[in-house]
Amino acid sequence: MSVERTLKKLVSGVILDLDGTLINTDGIVSEILKVFLVKYGKQWDGREAPHIVGKTPTEAAAAVVEDYGLPLSTDEFLSQFYPMLSDQWRNIKALPGANRLINHLRGHGVPMALASNSSRSNIEAKIFHHAGWKESFSAIVGGDEVKAGKPSPEIFLEAAKRLNMDPSSFLVIEDSIPGVTAGKAAGMAVVAVPSLAKQSHLYTSANEVIHSLLDLQLEKWGLPAFQDRIEGTLPLEPWCIGGPVIKGFGRGSKVLGIPTANLSPEGYSAILSEHPAGVYFGWAGLSGRGVYKMVMSIGWNPFFNNTEKTIEPWLLHDFNEDFYGEELHLVVVGYIRPEANFLSLETLIAKIHEDRKIAERALELPQYLKYKDDPYLKISLHLEN
Repeated sequence: MSVERTLKKLVSGVILDLDGTLINTDGIVSEILKVFLVKYGKQWDGREAPHIVGKTPTEAAAAVVEDYGLPLSTDEFLSQFYPMLSDQWRNIKALPGANRLINHLRGHGVPMALASNSSRSNIEAKIFHHAGWKESFSAIVGGDEVKAGKPSPEIFLEAAKRLNMDPSSFLVIEDSIPGVTAGKAAGMAVVAVPSLAKQSHLYTSANEVIHSLLDLQLEKWGLPAFQDRIEGTLPLEPWCIGGPVIKGFGRGSKVLGIPTANLSPEGYSAILSEHPAGVYFGWAGLSGRGVYKMVMSIGWNPFFNNTEKTIEPWLLHDFNEDFYGEELHLVVVGYIRPEANFLSLETLIAKIHEDRKIAERALELPQYLKYKDDPYLKISLHLEN
């Protein structure tokens, strides 16, 4: 399909949100809230996450205090909680695709601004440990530099003003509903990358909704396209996950004819929060057996409407028997596509087999084949020795 037919709007600059869009702040906040609330006999269950995503620090604090009935004022909560949080700024990881996006836009000379409801000093602290980020932005606007934070458009209008560009010439990339609302009110095009699970249907005012920055197609907005996909795949900075193979939903072999080797999501909440739902591929080391090609899904499998985010690898090898309980180590090296729903079981199965073909071909390429010798996979071969 031609770029002309898919072009949504011509823009010449990009304004990025920070928390939940470029960095995994939500993961750190959740971990610290778990510890903080225990002091008051409460347990963080994430139920008020929709009330705090995209809000100013004061609004988010007020939501937590009210929802959990804490015997604190909002200011008292902030004075206790924020020092714990700021100690962890250095540990906040970039979300998948963030470095790729910033480097790409900078390399092509596309004007960029950062606009966040966080204070300017907190923004600076959060991006300090991400090499090249600060100097990539021609303007940085914090929530304490405007009269009203998002969903007011003021923060985006101020960013446009500092870049001396018309607001309508910008594309805003946001993870929260207040941010999307602010961008649209500023007269800008908005791409939403929802940070809350299974909430995409709430972002109807955005011009486009995508699963993650890995799925961003800049050419739709008249910006230079990414040129880094290889034979239908996107190379990733490799990451690892492992554990004993568990029994899944029983549908892999029986319903789909595709025997997946499921890993328990318990203990991997941080990793799961870092990686968007989608189809990935790489190498699998199975204790005492060998190293195999694999393709895997991360997500909620919308066709089956899972209630929790799962990891379901498919080892691309014919095994004669089950291997429940055996140690499985995965090295994930690339990304194929976002998670999707399907109208029928047949189209789902066809797509999974297409993913298999893409993964099998790609893993023969030197860029991916070299990871077959990763020590993490070799260690798994000796766990039972």
